[in-house]
Amino acid sequence: MVTSSSPEAAKELTVVWTGGDRHRVTVRGHQFLVDQPRCDGGDDAGPTPVELFVASLASCVSHYARRGLGSSDGGPRVHCTWTMSAAAPWRVATIDLDVDLPPGTSPARVAAVERAIGHCTVHNTLRDLPEIRVGAHVAAMAGASRS
Repeated sequence: MVTSSSPEAAKELTVVWTGGDRHRVTVRGHQFLVDQPRCDGGDDAGPTPVELFVASLASCVSHYARRGLGSSDGGPRVHCTWTMSAAAPWRVATIDLDVDLPPGTSPARVAAVERAIGHCTVHNTLRDLPEIRVGAHVAAMAGASRS
């Protein structure tokens, strides 16, 4: 039996346009807005999709770094910078992550953090790209079934 916590279970979220360049993302009951900066025609009501993409990697690295630290005082701080491609197809070209550990972290604990970071799900996904399928469909009228 496949449960929602098993690796094989499909995860899902929904994105709904809310006007302008704003979209509301709903996942597991959490909601947040995605938007574009004012200089790009948006209202700056939330991060851009690219910022969320990079934040996903940085927060995953931070999650695993904290696990590698164990029960030590303090947690990691991840600083991330990225660049965009200079030509089409537009994409993130480089990502640099610096993981700052609490003062006094032992060399053995630093090694443990580095091993733990190697388990970062987002980083591993970028290394071994998933199959991505995108399809466009006309929404069904209310009360009609989609076949």
